[in-house]
Amino acid sequence: MARRSLKASIVGIEKAKRAFQIREWTQEYLASEVGLETRQPIWKFFTGKPIERQSFMEICFQLGLDWQKIAELPTGGAVTEKKLDWDSCQDIDALVEMVRKQRSDKIQAQCATMRLLDISQPIELEDIYVDVNIQNNITSQRWLDIFELQGFSKEFDRFPWDQCHELVPALQTVATYPKLMVLGKPGSGKTTFLQYIATQCNQGKFQRDRIPIFIRLKNFAEDARETGDFSLLNYITQELAYFGICDQQIQTLLAHGKLLILLDGLDEIPEEDSAEIVKKIRKLSEEYYKNQFIITCRIGTQQYRFEGFTDIEIADFDAFQIEAFVQKWFVNVGRNSSEQAQAKASQFMQKLQLSENGHIRELAVSPLLLNLVCCVFQTRSDFPARQVELYKQGLDILLNRWDQVRSIKRDGIYGDLSLPHKLKLLSQIAAITFKQERYFFTKSNVRQYIADYLRNLPTAQADDPEVLQLNSEAVLKSLLAHGLLVERARGIYSFSHLTFQEYLTARNIVTSPKPEILEEKLLELVSHVTEPRWRKVFLLTAGMLGHAPDLLQLMKQQIDALVGADEQLQQFLIWLNQKSLSVQAPYKAAAIRAFYLTLVLPRDLSITRDLTLSLAIDPRVAGNLATDLTVDLALNRALSLSLALAADPTLDRVLALSFALTYDIDVFCDCEFEQSLQQLKKQLPAPDQGRERLKKWWNANGQTWVEKLRSLMLRCRNIGHQWQFSDQQKEVLKQYYAANQLLVDCLKVACEVSPTVREQISETLLLPITRTSGGASEKKVYLATGNVVKLW
Repeated sequence: MARRSLKASIVGIEKAKRAFQIREWTQEYLASEVGLETRQPIWKFFTGKPIERQSFMEICFQLGLDWQKIAELPTGGAVTEKKLDWDSCQDIDALVEMVRKQRSDKIQAQCATMRLLDISQPIELEDIYVDVNIQNNITSQRWLDIFELQGFSKEFDRFPWDQCHELVPALQTVATYPKLMVLGKPGSGKTTFLQYIATQCNQGKFQRDRIPIFIRLKNFAEDARETGDFSLLNYITQELAYFGICDQQIQTLLAHGKLLILLDGLDEIPEEDSAEIVKKIRKLSEEYYKNQFIITCRIGTQQYRFEGFTDIEIADFDAFQIEAFVQKWFVNVGRNSSEQAQAKASQFMQKLQLSENGHIRELAVSPLLLNLVCCVFQTRSDFPARQVELYKQGLDILLNRWDQVRSIKRDGIYGDLSLPHKLKLLSQIAAITFKQERYFFTKSNVRQYIADYLRNLPTAQADDPEVLQLNSEAVLKSLLAHGLLVERARGIYSFSHLTFQEYLTARNIVTSPKPEILEEKLLELVSHVTEPRWRKVFLLTAGMLGHAPDLLQLMKQQIDALVGADEQLQQFLIWLNQKSLSVQAPYKAAAIRAFYLTLVLPRDLSITRDLTLSLAIDPRVAGNLATDLTVDLALNRALSLSLALAADPTLDRVLALSFALTYDIDVFCDCEFEQSLQQLKKQLPAPDQGRERLKKWWNANGQTWVEKLRSLMLRCRNIGHQWQFSDQQKEVLKQYYAANQLLVDCLKVACEVSPTVREQISETLLLPITRTSGGASEKKVYLATGNVVKLW
């Protein structure tokens, strides 16, 4: 059994005194470095008296000495023999195997399971773990300026930053670099990754020549505060000694670099302990440099750099990692059968790829938030139509619950802010920057936004600029720690997800304290109704407003005003309404108007023949199309084909024209129209005449034939008008169509809207504005009976 005390030899004392003199320390300072309450053990050490074994080893460590060369050790064969044996390669490997075996159960208990947020039972690590990647070549982006970042982001869809970097498997990086600082956003999987490394090493599947030591730095700090001993070396020694590993064996393992030291959560250490613990980490990694060290820390919070350490950042999940996580989740967390889990995972991924769920895809790149999305999907096999609650929960997790789960307390001014104040501050930052189309902002900008908010708090102190600046800096640091703001380049920040910036912008509107302020913000919002980047803000605002009709009616007025002053566009809408009233179809009138709007628009418009709005108003349009609409669809295609034939007659186009004039028109009951159409068909040349004859016929007769077809369509079907819109009018029509689509989508997510108001707005979509004698505009609903109902 190892002796409990050691004393320095005569030669060792001389070496220790020289090392002590070089450092120019006092005995009191050395005692504090070792973690001793008095300098008495230091005095005993230098006078060759026995002191506690662990204190002896720590004194030597602080002086940069090998304790075995300083201590007066027995010269009998036993100890010397053992030391020589452990120094041989064969025996070192045997020692590693022995220690790993003795500590195997402890590592498995520490690292083989994990807890997911809102899941009641622990989950086996291997049942949910997905291999992570790290971002490579991120240094160059650190030096981009704000204008380069703005342009850079436009090349990608909603800032998937990992597309900009080479991704490397994280385990490959661990195998490459002996000392790593693993950075990542909250919930990005840093701790899980460290646990995975520990279990793989413990099982001999990774770094099998080393022994894993897993330390949660927050727990270490708590223990160190209780004992007054902040020495990591002592902590590791005591950990190994518990399993019967003697001091000599521990020193041999350290000296030969046989430990894989995993330090989790550098950012979670209390502020008052951080400097001391960082110093101990630095000393341990420098003294025992042959061992492998991996430290994890939230990105944006690392204030310390360790010599010889390589900084890497865990990348967001890509599509393959999301799918792998989802499949494991529904089997092992959702507790579904294998078949049910596979079906749900497949359904989840299919719905996630839909364009309307792009904002959920943004959140799903984080394992923490992907778990939330899976929980929501588990009960209903779908994502919520109103995504407001999902974003609200996501923010609550990042701002509040994740810190609570990990028992992290924020100190200073930020710790005094309540959750509502934090949300209000973030909402103000989001609203200001989003309105200015600034997805990136400098450190001075964001500090100023924070200072302006803190200055207006009821508990604000005197307007001391220096105090305000320090407080703003502290709040910014905490927001970075939450992962809601991220540093994209040196001194340039953005929201981690554009979705959160949009949600907080909408929240800034709906939480306005006074009705007049709310009205002012709603008027400001509807002025952006034609801007695509505001679409999500409109939907979120409609979903959060306690009384949405005000917003919806303001949107309706703004949309109608887009075309209200243009007489030609008004004439077009008048025709559109008349045409919709003339057809027989079991759809809502507005859906019929939307169908004909895109049917007859010039082909060079992107919305031509787009049924998105029509289907959104009435999903029944997706079924068997009503006869009137089928006939007009075929006729409009025939007219388009005949115009193309006149320019370039080809056999394919002739066949397509013949098909268009036949398809479903034979079910039409208007005999006069059908007879006239058949006569026109008979005038067409036979397709088998060859290309030259076809071309000759179309050159001679094509224009006349097209005009006859158009005349028949106009006379019998009231379609085929040659609407000559300017480029500006075409752009207005595109905006008008998209804005109406947005209004319909807002109607769907707005809860507190009466059926009467909902129906009133829906029925008056895509109608013209008429003028009263006084010059004011009215909106009228033209009913099939001929009656007119005035809206305003």
